[in-house]
Amino acid sequence: MKKRLWPVVIGIFVLGLAACGKGGSEDSDNDIPEPIDVVLEVQETAEIGETVPFKATVTQGDEKVADADEVEFEIWEEGKKEDSEMIESKNNKDGTYEAEKSFDADGVYTVQVHVTARGLHTMPKKSITVGEGASAEGEDGHHHGEDGEEGHQHSEGFSMHFMKPENPAAGKQTELIVHLQNEDHPMENARVRFEIWNEGSDKHEFVDAKESEQGEYAAHYNFKKAGAYKIQIHVEDDQGLHEHEEHEIEVK
Repeated sequence: MKKRLWPVVIGIFVLGLAACGKGGSEDSDNDIPEPIDVVLEVQETAEIGETVPFKATVTQGDEKVADADEVEFEIWEEGKKEDSEMIESKNNKDGTYEAEKSFDADGVYTVQVHVTARGLHTMPKKSITVGEGASAEGEDGHHHGEDGEEGHQHSEGFSMHFMKPENPAAGKQTELIVHLQNEDHPMENARVRFEIWNEGSDKHEFVDAKESEQGEYAAHYNFKKAGAYKIQIHVEDDQGLHEHEEHEIEVK
């Protein structure tokens, strides 16, 4: 009698293992976060002095994201990204985030919203023409790229946002973070390096960044002494993309 029970016991054991394996696979799939989607609303034209509203609607799948960690609108005039302005948004608690701004000069401006929510980051952008707009050439007669560097313009669909460190101090480790996006999606598996040098010095140091989250790359650097430093971010991928953007920070 006992011998007849053994096949039944073994069969139940095998089925149990199969069920556990299936359950583990489903759990693994559930660990992959669904991407967040951001719809940015900005009017195409405005008059000087007009109050212009900005609105971002954040969703994850069919769910409205009302608990974003950070939503900020960055605005800059074409060719002058180094002078950009950051405006914090108002959370309407329904998945929408709003801000507003008036412009005091003719020009073509970029409005980019930076959204950090549920461990993900995205940053769509749109353009707005104020007054009579502006020509593609700056006041010095040269074309400037989106990052303010003469002769360089980011590839279409590519964006980078350097999170300038707050109050960096000499002799202490400072975290350097940049967010990358390509075709409205976080850019993964890129090769990112921070080129760092003290203003007036010929010595340049390179620090490789690691991808800490989707589209987010981070590195640490110890500034030896106080002063003005320049940081140029280099981004490459296997498809031949090579982008760079220069920033300046003051170390106390």
